[in-house]
Amino acid sequence: MKTDELILYRNFKHQEIFDKVAKLYNESSSKNEVNRALATETVGELIEVASEHGFEGNLWHCFLAYILVNNENAFSISSEKRVEIGGSLNQIARHDFWIFEECFSWNLEEIDNSIGVNCFALIEGFKPANSDGAAFNRRIRDRICDLAKSLAAANDADGFLEIMREFYYDFGVGKFGLHKAFRLEKDIDGNTVVAPITRVRHVELEDLIGIDMQKQKLCENTEAFLAGRPANNVLMFGDAGTGKSSSIKGILNKYYPAGLRIIEVYKHQFQELNELISQIKNRNYKFIIYMDDLSFEDTETEYKYLKAVIEGGLEKKPDNVLIYATSNRRHLVHENFGDKLDVHRNDDLHESDTVQEKLSLSARFGVKIYFGRPGKKEFNTIVKAIAERNDIKLSEEELFAEANKWELSHGGMSGRTAEQFIDYLLGKE
Repeated sequence: MKTDELILYRNFKHQEIFDKVAKLYNESSSKNEVNRALATETVGELIEVASEHGFEGNLWHCFLAYILVNNENAFSISSEKRVEIGGSLNQIARHDFWIFEECFSWNLEEIDNSIGVNCFALIEGFKPANSDGAAFNRRIRDRICDLAKSLAAANDADGFLEIMREFYYDFGVGKFGLHKAFRLEKDIDGNTVVAPITRVRHVELEDLIGIDMQKQKLCENTEAFLAGRPANNVLMFGDAGTGKSSSIKGILNKYYPAGLRIIEVYKHQFQELNELISQIKNRNYKFIIYMDDLSFEDTETEYKYLKAVIEGGLEKKPDNVLIYATSNRRHLVHENFGDKLDVHRNDDLHESDTVQEKLSLSARFGVKIYFGRPGKKEFNTIVKAIAERNDIKLSEEELFAEANKWELSHGGMSGRTAEQFIDYLLGKE
């Protein structure tokens, strides 16, 4: 089997492991001497990949499926975009899938027979010590393991192709297909890359109490965005601990199955926004660029990059990209009375060029949602709901009395304070 004849599926992650298995199998099939040390080393590497991602079952099949779902090429990207694929591209993909189908059919115990040691036989029914791999959540891991079983049962290259096309159509390909949250990082060469966030706090919108109007506005805008209708950039502003950041996590978990992805960008990375957008604008997902706790002091000028990206540059912002930001400031940029010095005779603050410059960033967010601190009644309602969710055994009177004492010395009434109070009670238990 000449695995080096692959055309589309090349230069994939963990290529060296794939090449080692192919070399070992070809040597054992040809009755040539097989390197025992290489065989044991390769099995160890397969186990490391499986443990990292939480795979179980036939690790060779899971490894092959992992390669296929991660490789971004002309066929997989076209399938993800749900465009009609015909002609040469289908034929080339079929050629590669014929090779992969053969790889799935390999009896790797032939390598064991050649070296006289059971290695590959041990990974046909692998059970990890911890099924929750760090790199993937349970849903993604199960998806890849199920795909491996389907591909192993494919009758021919055409059946293999249809299985992969349906997978790409339903779930996408590469990191954007397998993950829902990302951040910007630099690779070893200094290039900007979009890196998956593997541990995302699971927040349900229904669990956020006392902000129904805010959640409704956020959902309406997000649903319009996902449906391809006009939608706005969103600024969520207001008091600390009132659910702004939690709402972002909530919409991510709610709309991830509909193709929503979120990329977290920090203030010092704004100069890289154009590079980021160039990497995501042609993908078949809807991306929210998320900026948490966004605000600027007088000496900071990074907001000028953000203004140009949101609205004002020559290049139109892609239809699959929106910006959602949270802030404690409505106008984002620090204002002071000194900004009035260039006002003419009247004292209208908004006549000032300096102030207009500072307000112009906030004006680029078409939807602004205010999150205010709850009153005592609303705070108690939040405390009660979180307590019931965590099965706290206190009378309502005692619960509220303890919660009110807690908030007096822990930052005042807010959803965050309520959660911290319940964590305190759970810790005491």
